[in-house]
Parts: sequence; structure tokens; C-alpha cells
Amino acid sequence: MNRDYDVIIVGGGGAGMSAAIEAHDAGASVALIEADVRLGGSTALSGGVYYAAGTSVQRAKGIEDDTSDAMFEYYMTLNQYRVEPSLARTLSDNAAPGLEWLIGTGVEFTPGSLYSSGVESVARGHAATGNGAAIAEALDQEVRRRNIDVALKTRVQQLQTNRDNGSVTGVTVGDTVIQSGAVVLTTGGFGANPDFIARYYPEAAAHGDWVWYIGNSNCIGDGLVLGEQAGAEIVAHNRGLLLTTPNFRKELEVYVPGWIVYVNREGSRFVNELAEYAVMSGCVNAQTGGSCFAIFDETTRLEAKPDPLYADLFASGMVSPNWVSDVLEEQAKAGKIIVADTLQQLAQKAGIRPGALQTTVDEYNADCDSGTDTRFFKTASVMKPVRTPPFYAAEIRPAIVCLTSTGVRIDTKAQAIDGQGLVIEGLFAAGETAGGVLGERYIGGGNSIANAIVFGRIAGENAANQARRSAPTNT
Repeated sequence: MNRDYDVIIVGGGGAGMSAAIEAHDAGASVALIEADVRLGGSTALSGGVYYAAGTSVQRAKGIEDDTSDAMFEYYMTLNQYRVEPSLARTLSDNAAPGLEWLIGTGVEFTPGSLYSSGVESVARGHAATGNGAAIAEALDQEVRRRNIDVALKTRVQQLQTNRDNGSVTGVTVGDTVIQSGAVVLTTGGFGANPDFIARYYPEAAAHGDWVWYIGNSNCIGDGLVLGEQAGAEIVAHNRGLLLTTPNFRKELEVYVPGWIVYVNREGSRFVNELAEYAVMSGCVNAQTGGSCFAIFDETTRLEAKPDPLYADLFASGMVSPNWVSDVLEEQAKAGKIIVADTLQQLAQKAGIRPGALQTTVDEYNADCDSGTDTRFFKTASVMKPVRTPPFYAAEIRPAIVCLTSTGVRIDTKAQAIDGQGLVIEGLFAAGETAGGVLGERYIGGGNSIANAIVFGRIAGENAANQARRSAPTNT
């Protein structure tokens, strides 16, 4: 059988471009097929943070002793060991080399942009200058420098398989069969597919019409469909990353003001309101009804202003400020914020236990006066008492789908695994298309991009090696 290419990559986001580059550099002829009008996928839309330990950027900032072992321990502990250890180990060991590889392509990560992006005690979140668009552009340029055939606005309908042994031998695009030695699935997640959200991510689907997706609109689960065609097992059900929102508008929430007070339906605070987004959605979803309420008073509403920290984002128009005086007034008039003259009335309207809410607010106000959050240790300087009527309650739900983590089961070589635990020869997966790497808890900003780059590179190199081993011999 004649091959058209050694390796076909299906999906041109961060994982797909990384796979294509590595497959080419390993000596393979490569085709990269992308459904969108340009390469980049959800990586191009992201904040461009990359999670890694033991990097040159950390050392430049004076962090000399961070290691992949420490990253692995944190990864497993935060996920309560409910994640595939071999995949977490592979990610931890290869995250730093992946970052240095990106730096070699021209992506800039400065020591000043390094921060603790999760709940770890050491800074591992490497923010790219120019955000995810800069990472996507650098990878796009690397693809263009190589003899890689790129097909845009093209979708793969089916995988070709060998009837005798089930190995993957190519793809079908429209009526055209394209033969290859290996196929890599890097189509992203399925956040833009409501049916798949309902099937694979019921925790998100439970929030109904509040749910929306911030990623690329072409992420509809093609990789899962194609993987199942070849017998791949789909694993890590009901996993992903949700961000909290008051549902004022379908816009990304990047800023939660420190003055809000989160209470559940029992009338109690349950978290430091400034806890990292990596864990916040899980905390909120665990409350009765899967949501909570942000409580504040009229004085705070009148004084609410955009946080200077996000001035550039607000000025660019990429993000609109939600927690500011005029918007809060507008949303209250629209009925999206509950308003009442007393805390008792507010509790009754919101379905919060009345007496408990009063007790919680009294304790919180006392902490504001003393300058210490005695229960959750929130920074005292951002706390504001809840004393002046009218009082407000905005419901908060973890309903913004940032990414999905259910996908094709893979091993440490990014080879797809079937329901019997056996390798499917010629099929690989990486990024959001692969399941089992990202756990129930997002370890911190950059987890997704690190996963895409690390396993994209691994998949590309191993797909090239597989194609070489299975290449037909000329006689």
C-alpha cells in the first residue's frame, strides 16, 4: 500500500502544531489538517500561561531548587491521586524541556511574569509575552519553515483502519482517502458541543443555560469520535475546568473583587473569596445547589471600580469590567442581582437561611473592623463591611467551560489505548483530545498548555517512529 504521508496530524492547535514539528524533525513526511481558517486552536485564545518546574526562567528569578519531583508530588496530591500517575510523571518531567523548546521558537517568558498560578507555594506559572496568541504564532512560523503540508477549513470524517489487525492507516476527508503510517488526534476538547457536554461533562451541563465555552468554536469533540471509530477507550469522564460567573454577560471572568462575601444557602462563608480559580469552581460546586451568593452592600456598590491590575485588559476591550458600580446597578435592575432593604429580606429572596446569614455578616463585619479575616485569612485591606442598605446578592455558578478533560486513553508515548488495554497501532492523541492527563483539579494556570506542548511533542516523535517501523519495503 502506498502512503501519501508518514504522519497525519488532525487538529492544528498547540498540541497539533507541536506534533507536526516534531514528526517532521524526526524524518517523517507530515500533513496537518485543521478545521478552522487558521492554525492556533484554543491555544491562540488562551492567556498563554505554561506550567513547569525547574526552568531557566525560575532560575533567573532566583528559584533554584524547584524540581519535576516536586511538581509531580503537587500534581498528584491536589488531585487526591485520582489521575494517571505515569501521565502526570511524564508531564512533570517534560514540562521544563517543553518550555525551553518554546523559548527556542521565539516565545518570551520573562522572570517578572512568573507567578504561583495554582495553590502551590512556588511560582510555576510562566506567562508568555503576548499571551497564547504569541505561542500559537511562534508555532505557526515553525510549521511554515518546514515542508509540512497544511490543509485549513478541512475536517476529517473517518479513520482508515487495517481490517486484519485494527491498526490505523489513514483518514478520510470528504470522499478522499489519505493513507499514512500513523495518525495523531489533536482536535482539542468538546466545549463547543452541547450534546457532548451533556454526555461527558454532566457537572457543567447541570448549570443549564448559564453554561458557555471560551475556547475555539471548532472544538466539538472530533477526536473522541474518531478515536472511538478505531476502538479507543474514552476516559476521565466528567472532568474539565469550570470558571465561576454571576452570568451578567457571556464574558470571561478574570477579576473577582476582594470585597465580595461568598455565602452558601446555609448562610455560611465556605472559602477565601480570593482563592485561585484552579480550586474555586470545585469549592462552589460542592455547595448546596451547586452555587453560592456574592453578598455586598450599597456603600460597596457605589465605590466599586475597575481593578488597576486589569487595566490593560479592560482598555483592550478583551474583557469588560463586571464588578463596577454602574454595571452592578444595571444588573440589579435587570433582576440578575437580588436587592433587599434588610439582610432578613435578602436571605428570604435568595433562599438563604436567614438567621445564619445575619450571624455570618456580623462576624465578617467584626473582622473588617479588627483588620483580620479570622476564618479564611483573606487579605484584610480588600475587605469591606456589609452594613448599609440596600443589600445585594448575586448568584455565582461554576458555569464557564474553560476546557474539557475527557478524551482518548493514552500511554506515556501518547499511543491510543483500546478498551482491552492494548495499544492501537498507528493512532496517537495529545492535548485536550487525550484523557487521563488533566485531573479533577486544575493544578494551576498553564496546566493545559503544558499538557498540549508536552504530549504533542511526544505524539509527533513517536508517530514518526511508528511510521518508520511500519513503512512498506521496496522489493
